Amino acid sequence: MNFTLSPEVEQIQERIRAFVAERIMPLENDPASFDDHENIREELLKGLRDEARSQGLWALSMPKERGGGGLDTIGMAACYEEMARSIFGPVVFNAAAPDDGNMFVLNRVATEEQKDKWLQPIIDGEVRSSIVITEPQPGAGSDPAGMMQTIAEKKGDTWVINGHKWFITGAQGADHFILLARTSDEPRRELTTFLFHSSQPGWEIIRRIPIMGPEEHGGHCELRFNGLEIPDGDRLMDIGRGMKCVQVRLGTARLTHCMRWLGMAKRALEIANDYISERQSFGIKLAERESVQLMLGEAAMAIHTGRLLVMSAAWKLDQGDFARTEVAMAKIAVADTLHKAVDTAIQLCGAKGYSKDTLLEWMYRYARQARLVDGASEVHKMVLARHFAERGLDFWSWS
Repeated sequence: MNFTLSPEVEQIQERIRAFVAERIMPLENDPASFDDHENIREELLKGLRDEARSQGLWALSMPKERGGGGLDTIGMAACYEEMARSIFGPVVFNAAAPDDGNMFVLNRVATEEQKDKWLQPIIDGEVRSSIVITEPQPGAGSDPAGMMQTIAEKKGDTWVINGHKWFITGAQGADHFILLARTSDEPRRELTTFLFHSSQPGWEIIRRIPIMGPEEHGGHCELRFNGLEIPDGDRLMDIGRGMKCVQVRLGTARLTHCMRWLGMAKRALEIANDYISERQSFGIKLAERESVQLMLGEAAMAIHTGRLLVMSAAWKLDQGDFARTEVAMAKIAVADTLHKAVDTAIQLCGAKGYSKDTLLEWMYRYARQARLVDGASEVHKMVLARHFAERGLDFWSWS
């Protein structure tokens, strides 16, 4: 692949970098900028979102005719990385999970009527959204097709939903939901995807699950469905195509996680580099010590390796490939890299890094989820092993 970004993407990338540095990063230093769940307060967020939209830096993955930026996956990789140098960045530009992934799949597979009803309000920033898949034991986790317990039963032109879900990101405060439920026991055709609105009766949020944090807006919630009725017109894709719908979403969504994690990893090393360039010990600056240079260099190399994996997967997705192995490799490597970069930065900053005087402790707690979300690292390694067993030497083919 050619690693040269288009002039348009480079220009957008530079504008995002300036916006993040001038308008978002200064807010991170003020405790009053944070809500009770350690994310940006809604009042601040609204003003920043209005500014980002006015500057044409809004919903960059969405089509221009719907108010987005029209970027391909490579362009998203370059720009999302820049956004995520601030812990508040992605949500300001309407590029944060789960909205970003939900917009992507709706734009890809929904009917035009469904796009107008369910997608456009998310693009416009009028509503937030959530995707509802994971269930408590013995329900769906990394194997939704085989373990899904939530049932959708068709009665006339309506589907009736009963079941139990948990760790549903962004559910508190979301208006639009994408739901995966079992509609049959036919192999490979067991699941179907539906759309519903928060105001519809027949479901409830049981609790917002406490986590290590920090959290995305809307948290991670436990939900109960007790007779939720969904019109057949709000079914997404054909009956039995639920896993296909999820695969369309998760391939790119996993990669956008990696894009954002790389931005955070870079910021962690920036914080550490600023500190070691000034801090002196035994007569010399920390940055001049070989042991410190080895730690910083190793983490910087890991970030660049992750960037190459992300760009390789992005290029393949833009060619129409599913890029399953490339996305899996990026997901594993970048999740580890984020933790490595933040951990290295804390070590280099010493007690200051462990304190709340820097963002590093926030990042450290956030980083631990990276090896779990959108498929645990071990599951992705199993996927890679299966693909290697099937393809042999062609596993490493350039074409």
